[in-house]
Amino acid sequence: MIKRHSANPLIEPKSVKPSREGYRVKGAFNAGAAEYHDEIILLLRVAEDCVAGEGSVAVPYYRFDSGGGHAEILEVRADDPDVRLKDTRGVVYKGADYLSTLSHIRLARSKDGVTFTVDEKPFIYPISPSESFGAEDARVTKIDDVYYITYTAVSGDGWATALALTRDFQAVERKGIIFPPPNKDVSLFPEKVNGKYCALHRPHNEGFGKPSIWYSESTDLLHWGNHKCLIRPRDTIWEEQKIGGGAAPIKTDRGWLEIYHGKGKDQLYSLFLLLLDLKDPSKVLKRGEEPILIPKEPYETEGFFPNVVFSNGVITKADGSIKIYYGACDETVCLAETSVDELLSML
Repeated sequence: MIKRHSANPLIEPKSVKPSREGYRVKGAFNAGAAEYHDEIILLLRVAEDCVAGEGSVAVPYYRFDSGGGHAEILEVRADDPDVRLKDTRGVVYKGADYLSTLSHIRLARSKDGVTFTVDEKPFIYPISPSESFGAEDARVTKIDDVYYITYTAVSGDGWATALALTRDFQAVERKGIIFPPPNKDVSLFPEKVNGKYCALHRPHNEGFGKPSIWYSESTDLLHWGNHKCLIRPRDTIWEEQKIGGGAAPIKTDRGWLEIYHGKGKDQLYSLFLLLLDLKDPSKVLKRGEEPILIPKEPYETEGFFPNVVFSNGVITKADGSIKIYYGACDETVCLAETSVDELLSML
C-alpha cells in the first residue's frame, strides 16, 4: 500500500553545493516538507565535513560574534599532542569538542514533487552557541498563513528544539529554543485544539525508561506545558531502543494520524502509524503493530548509516494522496507514496 518512487533517491549529496570552500557535503537527508504556492519545498538537513591535507585533521566549526555565525575550518596536524581522536564523529583539540560533520537546513524546490532544485545557500544555519554543533531535522507546519519550523539545535549542552517561522521561504524569523535539552523530534499540529497549540516531542530518558513520544500544549507556541507521555517503545526488534515523532499529524475523519519512527535491533530505523483522538490528542486511539516502511532497497540498507528510513516531511493533497519524504541511510532523500485511506486501513 506504500509505493517507493522509481526515481529514488531524489536528492543525493552530489546534488548539493557545499556551503563554503573547503567543506564537502556528506549527506542531504531528513527533509521537512511544505507546499508553497505551486511548489513543494523540502527543508533538507545538509551534513558537511572538511577535506584535510595529508597528515592533518580538519573539522568544520562555527565562530560566533555580534554578526551571527560564521562557518570556519580547524585544521591541525594529526600528530599534534593537543589532538585526540574521539571516534568517527569528531575530535577533541585543546580540550574542546569538534564534530566531524556539521549540519544546516537548506531548501530544495520542485513543481512535481520529484525533481528538485537545491538552493545554493543555507536557509537556517548556526548563529549562536546553542547551535554550535549544527541545525538538524526540520519539521514544518502551516498554521493560518505562517509556516512554523521546528529544528534540532545541537551544542555541547546536548540537543534542544528551536522554533523559526517564515511566510515566503525567503526571510526567516527565529524564536529561539522552545524545548530545552535533551529534547527533539518536535512536530506541531496544524491547528489549535480546544484553543491550544499542540505538539509532539521526545525527551531523552536516562536512568529509567526509554526515549518515548510525548504530548504538550501551549497558548503562544513558545511556552509549553501539560506534558504527557503518549507511547513508549515496545520490546520488539523494531522499537527496542527508542521511538520518535515525524512530521505534523494529519487530520482525518478518524483522528490525528501520525507517522513515527522506531529504532530497533542492530540500529535499524523503520516507520509506524499512530492515531490520536481529534478532540483530545493526548488520547491514543490506535497504534500500528507492524512497520509501514522498513529498509529494503540498496539505497536504504547501504550508505553512511545503513538500514535507516526516517521521515519528518509529509505532504497530504486534497484528494487524500500522501507523499512521504524520508531520509535513507542518513545520506539521501527518497519518496514513498500512499493515501490517507490506505494508511488508516493498516490500523
